Amino acid sequence: MLSFSLMAVAVATCESLTALRLPDVRITESVAVAARPDAKIGARVAHCRVTGVIGREIRFLVLLPVDWNRRFLMGGGGGFAGSVAAPTEDLNAGYATAGTDTGHQGSPNQAGWALGNLERQVNYGHLGVHRAAEAAKAVIRAHYGVDPERSYFTGCSNGGRQALMEAQRYPTDFDGIVAGAPSFDFTNIAAAFVRNIKAAFPNASQLSPLVTPEILKLVEAKVLEACDAGDGVVDGVMEDPRDCRFDVGAIAACPGDQAGSSCLTQAQRAVVEAIYSATEDHAGRIYPGQLFGGEGQNGGWMDWITGGGVMTRAAGGASVPSAQWAFGTEFFKYIVFQDSTWDYTKYDLANARRDTRVVRTFLNAEDLDLSAFTGRGGKLIIWHGWSDPALNALATIDYYQRLGANAPTLRDQVRLFLLPGVLHCAGGTGPDRVDWVTALSTWVERGVAPERLIAAKIGAEGKPTRTRPVCAYPARAVFQGKGSADEETSFACRAP
Repeated sequence: MLSFSLMAVAVATCESLTALRLPDVRITESVAVAARPDAKIGARVAHCRVTGVIGREIRFLVLLPVDWNRRFLMGGGGGFAGSVAAPTEDLNAGYATAGTDTGHQGSPNQAGWALGNLERQVNYGHLGVHRAAEAAKAVIRAHYGVDPERSYFTGCSNGGRQALMEAQRYPTDFDGIVAGAPSFDFTNIAAAFVRNIKAAFPNASQLSPLVTPEILKLVEAKVLEACDAGDGVVDGVMEDPRDCRFDVGAIAACPGDQAGSSCLTQAQRAVVEAIYSATEDHAGRIYPGQLFGGEGQNGGWMDWITGGGVMTRAAGGASVPSAQWAFGTEFFKYIVFQDSTWDYTKYDLANARRDTRVVRTFLNAEDLDLSAFTGRGGKLIIWHGWSDPALNALATIDYYQRLGANAPTLRDQVRLFLLPGVLHCAGGTGPDRVDWVTALSTWVERGVAPERLIAAKIGAEGKPTRTRPVCAYPARAVFQGKGSADEETSFACRAP
């Protein structure tokens, strides 16, 4: 593939960028957008908005601020992607930003686009982001007349997987990368989703929640009752849920096995215990079991696993009981088996590793050799919420530790941060806002590695209601015994 960096380009006005000629790239629109300094969300600064198509159908978007800081930031896409967006808050900070749909259009939890189309699958797996990054840099060079001094990537969930793919497969695309809650072990994650929905929805024609949101709040309350104080602060957040020793058997059984609000029926108990347990086959663990915490939160189990939450979305126009139900069934139907009639209730998970062995070659971001990325000075920040109901923080920790076994000087290039009480990419009882981009750019450009970052919980009025330090793993935040538990100054980072 021709590298755009080899091409000489002249400075182009925003309006003239539609005439830009790049190999296998078509610029479809280039529009100057006026500043909106009073806008509460979205772009506030004056910029040039450029859209285009790479190859047959990889759509991309580039936002070029008038007041450019000479840096490029690309944002990842969640779920099955399918739409184009670029980070606007970073645009407001002076970054030229970009995003891509990775080569298809559609709902982020629908995969019908993959049916019979290997090109789309590979574009989604890794190639679409890389090609869009190259095209975006060429547009930046054409508009400003110079290359970006630094290039960064940030994404969460599937965007976190894209982030790791960039570090592993395309190490020269970016100087620094943030990978949040990365779905790097895509195929095993999908198998775990199917295990969970087989437990939560054993009858495909009866998809109402067996474990109701009311029961999930009961489970969460019992977990916190047993474990919240373990970190020295009773605040609805467990600093490290691995320290929690809770037995589901401690929750009362419903008299006569009749469902109630303060007890578990046998069927409900079986579902909860299954979700807490690892997904396994004859070869061992496929994916770790759900950690304690966040069970009853909006955006928690009810939305992702057991159903009944406000985030339940539609896949291809059909209602779905939970996000895991949507992602698990769509993945196996359209990417693995190419069969829209595939029935999860009849699937033997003992075959999952075998059945996904081909797609894992272009979907999974499991490579432990980051030497090409780190060898040129690349820096990688990985982060994960401890209460994530979609992707398990234990899997991310395992990947980070295996990276360290492969590279003894890992901490010089890669740092991991774990956010207590935080759900999938955001939400939950714990502080979930961290300025990852500033931490990353400071590391790349000034050589200051992140050790202690500040996470904030933002209230309805847009102001922090709670702050807490997040510490480079394996250190954790420890309450100092005085001061407010809602203030980060009351905590120190300590090694375990």
